[in-house]
Amino acid sequence: MNVVRPYGDTTGDGRVQLSFTLPVPFGTEKERAVAEGAALQLAAKMGLDPAMVVHAKGMGPSFTFFIVYGRVSHVVDLSAVTVASREFPVLSAAEVNMRIRSALGRELVVVGATIGTDAHTVGIDAILNVKGHAGEKGLEYYREIRVVNMGSQILVPDLVERARAEDADAVLVSQVVTQRDAHLSNTREMAAAFRSTFGQARPLLVAGGPRFDPSAAGELGVDRIFGRGTTPREVASYLAHALAPEKPV
Repeated sequence: MNVVRPYGDTTGDGRVQLSFTLPVPFGTEKERAVAEGAALQLAAKMGLDPAMVVHAKGMGPSFTFFIVYGRVSHVVDLSAVTVASREFPVLSAAEVNMRIRSALGRELVVVGATIGTDAHTVGIDAILNVKGHAGEKGLEYYREIRVVNMGSQILVPDLVERARAEDADAVLVSQVVTQRDAHLSNTREMAAAFRSTFGQARPLLVAGGPRFDPSAAGELGVDRIFGRGTTPREVASYLAHALAPEKPV
């Protein structure tokens, strides 16, 4: 029961659907035939047998977008799947406030921004703004948290300077634009800048976005990465866990 195979039309038939773009034209009849042949060749190399092109559309003069449907022979062993467990409990707003007040005796200061050329603010606003996300209030709602939301397209030096001016305990950065792995290079740049300026006394660094791998925090030089589906209460609970540890009884 732990071994499963993709499901398409019937249980265990191994049918999958995938999409991709190739740098080939889709203009003349011959170009279309070549483009679809290239797509099928790629699908075969990926293990789809048989495979069929169910959709193809030209994307400008030199690119073609494909949807390919086919069968794979691979199976997945569920018993071999590893899942990272959360090392902290998700707390209520009252519990977060109590932890911060008890451990710090002051407000916990959070500076948030979207850095680089990324102009998307939906993610950072969902976590910081009082209206929140998924039925949960954002960090502005928490009485013991002071939020400074710098908005979008913030340069890393400006973020570092604002964090210093606000005496920030934590810096939250959202990255949605991922072309050429911009979210990774921007996060590394930010982490390096904070290390250079603050040394070991730097604020807690948290990055978030739909294309991040939560297990890559150490590699990127930050303390925590939150991926898609993260809620404000989960972020607040992490901040309380990391910066306002519960005092032993």
